[in-house]
Amino acid sequence: MADPLLFNPRTFDPAHFDPAHFDPETRRLLRATVDWFETRGKRKLIEDYRSRAWLADFLEFSAKEGLFATFLTPSAAAGGQSEGQAKGQSQDQGDKRWDTARIAALNEIFGFYGLDYWYAWQVTILGLGPVWQSDNAAARARAAELLDQGEVFAFGLSEKTHGADIYSTDMLLEPDGEGGFRATGSKYYIGNGNAAGLVSVFGRRTDVEGPEGYVFFAADSRHEAYHLVKNVVDSSKYVSEFRLADYPVAAEDVLHTGKAAFDAALNTVNVGKFNLCTASVGICEHAMYEAVTHAHNRVLYGRPVTAFPHVRRELTDAYVRLVGMKLFSDRAVDYFRTAGPDDRRYLLFNPMTKMKVTTEGEKVIDLMWDVIAAKGFEKDTYFAQAASEIRGLPKLEGTVHVNLALILKFMRNHLLAPVDYPPVPTRLDAADDTFLFRQGPASGLGSVRFHDWRAAYDAYAEVPNVARFREQADALCEFVTTAAPDEEQSRDLDLLLAVGQLFALVVHGQLILEQAALTGTDKDVLDELFAVLVRDFSSYAVELHGKDSATGRQQTWALAAVRRPVVDAARSARVWERVEALSGAYEMAP
Repeated sequence: MADPLLFNPRTFDPAHFDPAHFDPETRRLLRATVDWFETRGKRKLIEDYRSRAWLADFLEFSAKEGLFATFLTPSAAAGGQSEGQAKGQSQDQGDKRWDTARIAALNEIFGFYGLDYWYAWQVTILGLGPVWQSDNAAARARAAELLDQGEVFAFGLSEKTHGADIYSTDMLLEPDGEGGFRATGSKYYIGNGNAAGLVSVFGRRTDVEGPEGYVFFAADSRHEAYHLVKNVVDSSKYVSEFRLADYPVAAEDVLHTGKAAFDAALNTVNVGKFNLCTASVGICEHAMYEAVTHAHNRVLYGRPVTAFPHVRRELTDAYVRLVGMKLFSDRAVDYFRTAGPDDRRYLLFNPMTKMKVTTEGEKVIDLMWDVIAAKGFEKDTYFAQAASEIRGLPKLEGTVHVNLALILKFMRNHLLAPVDYPPVPTRLDAADDTFLFRQGPASGLGSVRFHDWRAAYDAYAEVPNVARFREQADALCEFVTTAAPDEEQSRDLDLLLAVGQLFALVVHGQLILEQAALTGTDKDVLDELFAVLVRDFSSYAVELHGKDSATGRQQTWALAAVRRPVVDAARSARVWERVEALSGAYEMAP
C-alpha cells in the first residue's frame, strides 16, 4: 500500500494534479525525469556516485527534454524559438516560468535519486539569480538562449580566504577606459565552474571605494582568461576553484553595480537556499524505503528486527519527523509564491527550511541508521550515499548557526505582534513567481510582520500533543516578555542560539499544522509528530538551563517549560502500521 505522504516512483502520477495546477508539460517533465532515473537503475546510479563521474548523460537528458529551460526561465525572459529548439526541442515557450511549486517537486525527485544531480541544478539556479534580477536585457536574452541549449550556470560569490563574506571580495575590476573592465581574482567552492555557459561573478571596482564599488558580471567558463584550477571536493559534483586573469568584462556583461550588486547576492541566496529543504526530503524518503524494508525482513533471535520496541520507536520517530519536514516545506512554498513588498514573511520561513528542515533530515537518517547499523555502510545501498549527502545540506548556503541567528531577528514580531493578513491558499497554480527577482533591498528584517501563529494551533487543540506543545509555545512568549536576554547576553551567541532553537520549533509546528489543515493529514500522525516536538522543546530548554550565562530567572523558566508528551499506545501502534507498510513498498530497479 502506497503512503500518500511520501513520494514513491512506483505510484507517482503527476497527472493526478488538476491540470489548472500542474500543466501537461510540467507533468510530462516530472514523469520523464523519474523514468530516466528508473531506467538507468540502481546499479548505474551507485556506480556513477562511487566513480565520481561527471553528469554528462544527465545534462544531455535535461537538454534534450528542455528540463532546466522550462523550469528556470521566467516567462518574461522566454522569447522566440532559440537555436537549441530549432534543432528539435519541443517545449512550448508558454510552458516556461519560475514556479516555486514545481521547482520544489523537482528538488524532491533529484534528492530522491542523488544529490549530485540536484547540485548541478541548484547552482544553476544560483547562477541565474543575478541575471534574472538584472535590467541588462542582453544578458537576460543570452541566459535564456543558453538554457535552451542545455547549458548549466554557476554562482561566483565565495572565495577561499573570505568564504561568502561579500564585504571582503578580492575579485578586482579595473576600468579599461572603454566602459568595461578587466577582472582579476579567484573564486572558490563554485559549483558547475567547470562547464557553466555563464558564471555570475561578484567583485569590486579598483577605482570606487565602499558599497558603490560592487559589481556583478557575467563570465564564460570557456574563455581563455578563465582558468579552472581544480575540483575542491572528491565527488561527481564539480565544486570548482577558478581564476580570472585580466578577464575582459564588456559593458554588456555587467549585471549589477553598487549596492544593487550586494542586494542581488543576498536575494539570490534567498531564492536558492529554499531548495535545500525538499532535496533533504527526497533523500530521506528513498533511504526510509530501504531501511524499513531491510529491518522488517531481517530476523534476529527468532524475531523480525521491527518486533523490538526500541526499533519501532526509532523508525516511527524518523517517519513522523520526515512527514513534518515535508508538510513544513510544502506550506513554505505558498508563502514564497504570495510574497510581495508588503508581505515578506518568506524571509523567516526561508531560513527555517534551510536550517530546521535539513537538520531534521540528519536526525531522520541517524534514527534509521541506528536500526540498520552496518547495512548502512554497504556499497550496494542508496542509504550509504544518503548518510553522507544528508550532512551537506545544513552546511550549504550559510551554516545552521548563521540561519538560526537570522531567524532570531523575527522572534518578537512573530510571537508577540501579529497583524491581519488575508489567508494564504495552497499555491499550485501555473504562475510566474516574479517577486523573487525584484525583492528589493536586503534589509529591514526587524519590520517584517506575521499573522497570528496561534490560529494554526487552535485548529488542532483537541490533539493531545499539539495542546501540550502549545503550552510550551505560550511559555516561550512569557520568556520573551519576562526573561529575554539583556544587552550583554545579546552578544553571547551561544546562549542566543539555544533560544533560537526553541523559537524555530514554534514556527516549525505552525506551518506543519497549517499544511495539515489544507491537506487533511491524519491526526494520529500529527499527534505522534508533536510528541516528538514536545520532547525536542524540553531538550532545548534543558540546554538553555545549562548555558554559562543563563540568569537565575532564565534557568527557572527553562525547567518550568519541560513537558512530558501525552502517551497513547494505541495511537502509536496505528502510526507504526503506516511505517511497517513501507516495507517492500518501493525498491529501485536494478
